[in-house]
Order: sequence, then structure tokens, then C-alpha cells
Amino acid sequence: MQTSKIRLTQKPPSGINAQASGTGIAQILPVMLCFFAMGFVDLVGIASNYVKADLGLTDTQANIFPSLVFFWFLIFSVPTGILMNKIGRKRTVLLSLAVTTVSLFIPLLGNGYYLMLCSFSLLGIGNALMQTSLNPLLSNIVSGEKLASSLTFGQFVKAIASFIAPYLAMWGAMSAMPTFGLSWRILFPIYMIIAMVAVVLLSSTTIKEEAPDKASGFKDSISLLKRPFILLSFIGIMCHVGIDVGTNTTAPKIFMERLGMSLSDAGFATSLYFIFRTLGCFTGGFVLQRFSSKIFFFISSLCMIAAVIGLFVFNSVEAIYVCIALIGFGNSNIFPIIFSQAMLSVPDKKNEISGLMIMGLFGGTVFPLIMGFASDAVGQNGAIAVMSLGIIYLLIYTLKIKK
Repeated sequence: MQTSKIRLTQKPPSGINAQASGTGIAQILPVMLCFFAMGFVDLVGIASNYVKADLGLTDTQANIFPSLVFFWFLIFSVPTGILMNKIGRKRTVLLSLAVTTVSLFIPLLGNGYYLMLCSFSLLGIGNALMQTSLNPLLSNIVSGEKLASSLTFGQFVKAIASFIAPYLAMWGAMSAMPTFGLSWRILFPIYMIIAMVAVVLLSSTTIKEEAPDKASGFKDSISLLKRPFILLSFIGIMCHVGIDVGTNTTAPKIFMERLGMSLSDAGFATSLYFIFRTLGCFTGGFVLQRFSSKIFFFISSLCMIAAVIGLFVFNSVEAIYVCIALIGFGNSNIFPIIFSQAMLSVPDKKNEISGLMIMGLFGGTVFPLIMGFASDAVGQNGAIAVMSLGIIYLLIYTLKIKK
């Protein structure tokens, strides 16, 4: 596809690099489809609940699935940042989509415990590659000062895939149609086809990349954590994703524990979380272009603080729904703000910083495991208490954000 000949008669959307205004739209659409594919990783929350029901697992055993997905961010994120310097950002994204496609094919072979472990492991590896490379690839299309709002829009697109997943799973589980004998697993082939389309579109799109960062190794990348702000941002990403995975995994369990709901009915809680996270991303895309990131981050953190207090206090359906919605809205813009602040603080090390920040998604391993132990010990209030610690950290991190 030769995008260089495309001419726009209208002003390009805010955030698209002026020097690429003639090609920005044609370039950004395939990239946004990749952000949609990035959202596939969030199916692990609702999927782990269905696997738990299918195989009769405990909370601790079921929480191994999301923990395993995000474990691979610890292993692959920094090496992916180094890989980008050798093969480029676009090729790394294409590699990530290929791995993701394979991961989504495996559940079509069955629903066994080890088969699902293999699928979720590859999903985590593919997503680690994608999140590390896709965010810097977007920076080749948008201007630096608009990076936060552009990343937020990407998170908005990603969140659409996230909140659709529980609906697809519920449709597959409850539909009168045989759904090819897959039941809730029907969501895997649907997402696999979308991933394949993303491969085709991105492959045929020309994107001029920046010169690669200076050659660096694993040790050089990790050494960036010696910079106080980078370390604080890394921990902030861990808390963000811990809250994210923790909420979409725990929310249905709260309704099942306190109100005796079935999994199919309680699964709406996960969708509600992602609906409000999607709305938050959409709102943030406009707000961050006009207002201080610091103030918006502070308000987002306060929303989540109020929500977890409510989850400890309230037991009615409506009140719990409001609390989950507040967490979704509050957590929606945490990642793009932290990520952009970190990248812009060391602009000559974007690939390495991206790798480090995405390695922080390892929080999706740490939080669910601890929450699983806590909930098995004292119920879902234990899991909520673990999430609360992460939210308190984000509130403190606000003090370090530049205006």
C-alpha cells in the first residue's frame, strides 16, 4: 500500500505528527487495530473464572492463569526493547501478532488445564512483545507533546476489545446455538481472525521509523532503574496493571460471594469495569490535550480510593456496580500518563524505557497471586485490601508528575 500519495483535505486529527499529515490517517488505522489486538490479553480475567468453573479450581489455582500471562512481561519486555533496535518496531509488532494468533488457536484444541496454561503463556509472551513495541511505534506517527493523549486513544481502542470479551464468553456459554462445541471459548477464534487481519494491514502499511537507539544490552536497560523517577514509574505501572487484572478477576467473585449470583450473571461486572475504563480512555484523550496530566492523575486516583472504600462498606448490587465503574474510570488513564512521562524524561532511550515500563506489567502476576491467597484466607475483602495498597501508591506518585 503506497500511503505517500494520499492527500488529506481536512486538518489531521490532533496528535498526528504534522510532518506526516499526508500519511497519518493511513498509518494510524492499522496501528489502532493493533491496539485492539493488544486488548485480547484482558480476556484472561473472565476466562480464568470459566476455567475455574469448568475444572473445579480454587481462587489461588484460578489466579495462576492471569499471573502466568503477566509473568512473561518480566522476562520478555526488556529483551524486546533491545530486539527493536535490531529489527525495528514494526517488525516486532508483527512478530507479536503472530505469537498472539497461535495463542488464540490453542484453546480450539480443548479445555484441559495444561492446554490453557500453554495458551495463556503464549498470550502473555505475544502481548509483552506487542506492548513494548507498539507504543514506541505510535510515537513515529504522533508528535511528542501529544503522545499522552494519543496513547490514551490507543488505550480506548484496546479497552473496546477488553469489555467485549466477557460478552462473547457469555454468549458462547448461554447461546442456544452449539457455537461449534466451544461454549465460552468461542471468543478465541473470533479474536484470532481479528489478529490475522491486523497482520495483513500493518504489513502493507509504510511507517518511517526513527533511527534505532544506541546499541545497548540487558544490563544497560536495567540500569535505567537507578534513575529515581524511572523506578517510581516502573512501580506505578506494576500497581496500575495489578489493579486492572485484580478488578476484572475479582469483580465477579464479589457478586458471587456476597449476593449468590451465578458466574454468567456476575460476569457483567467485568464488562462494566471495561465499559467505564473505555469511557475513561475516550474522555482522557480530550482532557489530556487541554488540562494538566498531574491534576487528571490525582482525580483518577481519588476515584479509585473512593471505590475501594465503597467495596468494603456496601453490599447492594447497585452500590457495588458504582464502585467497580469508578475503578474502571479511574484506572483508565493511569498507564498512558505514567508511560509518556517516563519516555519523555529520557527521550534518547525510548526503546529501553518502553521495555522497562512494559516489564512493570509484571504487576499482573504479583497482585492476582497475593489477592488469591488473601481471598482464600478471608474472602474477597482480602483481595480488595491488596488492590488498595496499589491505589495508595498511585496517589503518592502524583507528587512526582510534571505538570
